[in-house]
Amino acid sequence: MFISEKEIEIRYAETDQMGVVYHANYLVWMEIGRTSLIQDLGFTYAGLEAEGYLSPVIDLSIQYKAAMRYGQKATVRTWVESHGKLRTVYGYEILHENGTIAATATSEHILVKRDSFRPVSLMKIDPAWDAKYMEICRVTD
Repeated sequence: MFISEKEIEIRYAETDQMGVVYHANYLVWMEIGRTSLIQDLGFTYAGLEAEGYLSPVIDLSIQYKAAMRYGQKATVRTWVESHGKLRTVYGYEILHENGTIAATATSEHILVKRDSFRPVSLMKIDPAWDAKYMEICRVTD
């Protein structure tokens, strides 16, 4: 299983009145991790968009384990949990500098044509990308 890692410096603006990272910022970090994973594999999400495709989130699950605060660094670990004909599930761990898990999550995505929002298979758009996901995914559909 291939795991991409991306370090994030936690900014003051990402915290709430309690000095804890606001929960929605973890979703932004997940997007950063997903983009990093795709780039690490030699592909670009921007390239898909340029060809007229989008990858909307259709399901999201996150479990918060240990609060993160301003001034800390987070590491976002991202992998392909499962990949099928139309759906891809990404897995995430967000870690403190000492390795403690701050959050775990999954996000499920489909690919759609921008103009019609009709689902389309990654295999039809980019067979090499689809094959790479099949090779590295933790679970096959």
